Amino acid sequence: MAYAVKEMFLTLQGEGVNAGRRAVFVRFAGCNLWSGREADRATAVCRFCDTEFVGTDGAGGGRFADAVSLVAAVEAHWGEGRAERFVVLTGGEPMLQVDDALVEALHAADFRIAIESNGTLAVHQGIDWVCISPKAGSTVVQRTGDELKLVWPQAGSDIAAIEAWDFAHFLVQPLDDAQAPAHREAAVQFALDRPKWRLTLQNHKSLGLR
Repeated sequence: MAYAVKEMFLTLQGEGVNAGRRAVFVRFAGCNLWSGREADRATAVCRFCDTEFVGTDGAGGGRFADAVSLVAAVEAHWGEGRAERFVVLTGGEPMLQVDDALVEALHAADFRIAIESNGTLAVHQGIDWVCISPKAGSTVVQRTGDELKLVWPQAGSDIAAIEAWDFAHFLVQPLDDAQAPAHREAAVQFALDRPKWRLTLQNHKSLGLR
C-alpha cells in the first residue's frame, strides 16, 4: 500500500520512558479522533492535540508508494551505521496506515519500532515498543503495551479502569495549552497521589527539538 506522511525527521525522543534516545520520527497524516481542521476541534473526540498532521507537506513528508521507499527515507534520515536503529511511528494516528509490509521492511533494515497511538485501533503485533495515549470519550481496544501515557487533566478519564490495563509503565503528562502552569501542577499532584504513575514532560519543547 501507499503511505501518506506529514513529516519525517531525526531527533531525540522528548518524552516517556525512551526520552533522550536518538530516533527517526515518522508522522503519518490523518487521525480518527479529529480531522485536524480547527473548525472541527470543538466537536472532536480529541480536542487538545498540539500536532500538525494534515497533508504531506512537512519536512521529510510525502506520499510513499510502498514500504520499501518509505523505509529508504527512514534510513536516509538515520544516516550511517545500523547499530541501535530506532524509529517512532506517530501521527495523527499511525495505525490507520501501519501494516505488515512496513513492519517487516523496518525490521529488515534493523530498526526497532516504537509506536505512539491513541489505542482505538489494535496495534500491529510486530511493533517492539507500544505507547498508548488514551483520549477520554474514545473506545480504547489496545489495553496492553509498554507505556501508557495519560495527558492530564482530561475530564471523563476513568482512572480506575485505565490502571487495570496491562502496561509496564504508567505515565502522566501535563496538557500543554494556555493553562499549562496549572496543568503541570495538576499532573504533579496526580503522580504524588498515585504511586503507580510517573510524571513525564515534553523535554523536546524546552530544548527546541521537534
